[in-house]
Amino acid sequence: MTNNYNSNADMAIRAQNVTLTLGTAEAPVDILRGVDLDIQHGESVALLGPSGSGKSSLMAVLAGLERASGGSVSVDGLALTDLDEDALATARRGRIGIVLQAFHLLPTMTAQENVAVPMELAGIDDPFSKASTELEAVGLGHRIGHYPGQLSGGEQQRVAIARAMAASPKIIFADEPTGNLDGATGQAIIDLLFERRKALGATLLIITHDPELAERCDRVIRMEDGKVVEG
Repeated sequence: MTNNYNSNADMAIRAQNVTLTLGTAEAPVDILRGVDLDIQHGESVALLGPSGSGKSSLMAVLAGLERASGGSVSVDGLALTDLDEDALATARRGRIGIVLQAFHLLPTMTAQENVAVPMELAGIDDPFSKASTELEAVGLGHRIGHYPGQLSGGEQQRVAIARAMAASPKIIFADEPTGNLDGATGQAIIDLLFERRKALGATLLIITHDPELAERCDRVIRMEDGKVVEG
């Protein structure tokens, strides 16, 4: 039986010569072109780069949502490269939380249900109690019974953050988490994201176009044309 654990467990994320090619054999499109990246446990990292540079694709590969075409990826000491889809889903539980620009809340579920049901499906104990606790932590204890359509954009993103944090993940990925919000609301969401990340002691990788946000992170990584060029 193959041991999927990486010997360098002090790294929260390690990518070595990662490539991603999409399209067809006749017309391949190289998205990632040999990415090497190490991120330590507890580190906060901003990923910057122009549109089309491969930032979101790299995050998808590191989060186990997209399979790399080549190279190796390990997250929290677990090698993702050879895992099948079911094993990847299992690997994400309790390890990885994801916050996206689009909130991706289910409109027919309350705030509490949107946070609790993914935990319930993952077999996590006491999901509704944990959902209530995390919604309290993001300032929405009074809105747990409301549906997404009854919440503002900022409140919906708070629910999405609660959903990402509720299982106490070790690593948080955030892709332009304020992209759909106005300036003041976006600033409050970023403050909340850093606050909850600190409370968990989690590693944070955040994709952003905002240099002020990048400055709040421990390190800035820049991408161009599918490669890391700085950081």
